[in-house]
Amino acid sequence: MAKPNPARPDGAPSALGDTYFLLVDSSWPRLLGIITGLFLIVNALFALGYLAGGDDIENARHASFTDAFFFSVQTMGTVGYGRLAPDTAWSNVLVTMEVITGVLGLAMVTGLVFAKFSRVTARVVFSRVAVVTRHDGVPSLMFRMANARGNQIVEAQVRAFLARDETTAEGETMRRFHDLYLVRDRNPLFALTWTAIHPITTTSPLFGAKPEELAAVGAQVVVSLVGTDETVSQTIHARHTYAAAEIIWGARLRDILRQLPDGRRQVDYARFHDTEPAAER
Repeated sequence: MAKPNPARPDGAPSALGDTYFLLVDSSWPRLLGIITGLFLIVNALFALGYLAGGDDIENARHASFTDAFFFSVQTMGTVGYGRLAPDTAWSNVLVTMEVITGVLGLAMVTGLVFAKFSRVTARVVFSRVAVVTRHDGVPSLMFRMANARGNQIVEAQVRAFLARDETTAEGETMRRFHDLYLVRDRNPLFALTWTAIHPITTTSPLFGAKPEELAAVGAQVVVSLVGTDETVSQTIHARHTYAAAEIIWGARLRDILRQLPDGRRQVDYARFHDTEPAAER
């Protein structure tokens, strides 16, 4: 049984405990800004420490924060130009502490940057809306996906769930998830586009549902895709959610495949999110 976080009396994890994951998940500009800011702050603190010892840096100007700061930068970066040097026992102690801090900081930043570089993220595009239209004579929920990268996702698997608020026999409101069966939930080679189809039969959680009813219970269709990136052989994940307002009834996704004069097929991604009224049958 997991132990609660002692830093939080309610047992909830603190943000500090997820610092590593927050940094890895940050954008590159934000991450580089955080690293730069910490570097400047730490060196400023060490510079104040050197100044607290008096004139303990050889060749530095008297009480010069600038000289102390740049001496700290040279020490932490193990540059050592030779002009500025520790001159007292106090400054040598601080230099020792700063070198240890610099080595540990470099190791942590190297690991963090490597983890961010090596992390594989999926670039799967989902259609902005899902549609409910007839497919093979059966009303069906449909949405489509595309691999935005030039490589291939092998052994891709997609799953869909209906999430909605339901009331139990005791009168409690709960958020429940129901599996949505897909005609084809596996794709051995996901390279271009993939249209997922859920037939709304008598066994479907959507059978008999109406748009206003789904909106009233906060219904959402949650889609999860898992596969293996062929280039780096790592598992990738992608997820998308369709709110009730993003499900268009009586419409179909526009065709995006067209035949070229030489017989090849081309995908028109400019119409990837487009819909059109479904033909009456």
